Amino acid sequence: MTKSYIDLDKELIWHPYTQEKLEQVPLLINKAEGSYLYTKDGRKIFDAISSWWVNLHGHCNPYIQTKIKEQMNHFEQILLAGHTHEKAIELAQKLLSKLPDNYKKVFYSDNGSTAVETALKMAFQYFYNQGKPKKRVVAFKKGYHGETFGAMSVSGLNAQKTPFLSQLFQAEFIQPPLKEHPETFGKSFADLEKVLEDHDDIAAFIYEPVIQGAGGMLVHDPSELNKLIKLCKEKGILCIADEVMTGFGRTGKLFASEHMEEKPHIICLAKGLTGGTLPLAATVCTQDLYDAFLSEDKNKALLHGHSYTGNALGTASALANLELFEKPETINQIENLQSLNQEFKDTIQGSSELSRNVYEVRTQGTIAAVELKTEETSGYFNKISKKISDVFLTQDILVRPLGNVLYFVPPYSSTKEEMKATFETAYNFLKTL
Repeated sequence: MTKSYIDLDKELIWHPYTQEKLEQVPLLINKAEGSYLYTKDGRKIFDAISSWWVNLHGHCNPYIQTKIKEQMNHFEQILLAGHTHEKAIELAQKLLSKLPDNYKKVFYSDNGSTAVETALKMAFQYFYNQGKPKKRVVAFKKGYHGETFGAMSVSGLNAQKTPFLSQLFQAEFIQPPLKEHPETFGKSFADLEKVLEDHDDIAAFIYEPVIQGAGGMLVHDPSELNKLIKLCKEKGILCIADEVMTGFGRTGKLFASEHMEEKPHIICLAKGLTGGTLPLAATVCTQDLYDAFLSEDKNKALLHGHSYTGNALGTASALANLELFEKPETINQIENLQSLNQEFKDTIQGSSELSRNVYEVRTQGTIAAVELKTEETSGYFNKISKKISDVFLTQDILVRPLGNVLYFVPPYSSTKEEMKATFETAYNFLKTL
């Protein structure tokens, strides 16, 4: 008897972020279009989290697909060491034209973790090449930067890294300045001052600008974050903005760093870089940082890379993605989602029936989050997560809560009607708690 795909999945696939012993049968998707996923058995499911925050313009976007096919007619992949190609050059040119003038170099890799890993290696070797090596990084509590060992080292979430603590390098974690909690502002700055006073070997300060994703969609006060960046720059510490999740319109601006006057030395980009079509990442840096690697000594080069660095299909899709941001309808959609999120927040806060079991509603740009009050400790392992997912899935809406934090990060193709139906499901769920 032939096994079903689901049986084969159970037999063969090890899923990410999944305790296989507890997980329910996975959804078998055989088509995706616009804001929807279509299952093998005929269900049409609204993708309220952009397939883990990557899809921007809707699945199977025809413009991006066309550009990928055009590139496929030339070639799909070449090595970027000692070689180059037009799409890698055009994408770098386009990216740099949309970033502030102080960014001059683009290093390509594969995903968010590798973008961060590249940035950390740049920062450490920047000081090493000048004969003054430094070994520590400052980061936010509840920050998240990826799954590779360097990225784990600077992540403030213990759930992902506890088994590996002895293998990680040194990082100092400080309180983030949370927009909804002004009492954290002074604590955040004092924490940073104390770290700088206690340690003279800090190479970098890494942060998710304006909103911390995996930590629970925690929103920063931009002016307070600006003060932290400014202090670090005054002390000669390199600043790394992890825009893997926050880039490409998610926070209401093309890049979240635009919310602050002080700009970082390095920006990490991935997830939405290709519009959610292919794996690609970019680590962008200033000319001064790049110049520290120029030498007659080959050991001072950044001896780092990946087989698919600057992949031709990936860069073609990323270029198409950026071209879509030059269309007024994309900006209009982002603005519409922001307005709907504010309406969602106001509705919950204005209703005692909806807000009685809510600790906080947070919105930033196209992202909305509701942190629920529960008897369990707030965090990733809170058991209400499965209940939330199940309730929404019965309404054919895909969500993946961060423990007791229900959030929405929809594609920009999402309509007003789709979002209102999604929010209505949230209201009904809150009423039942």
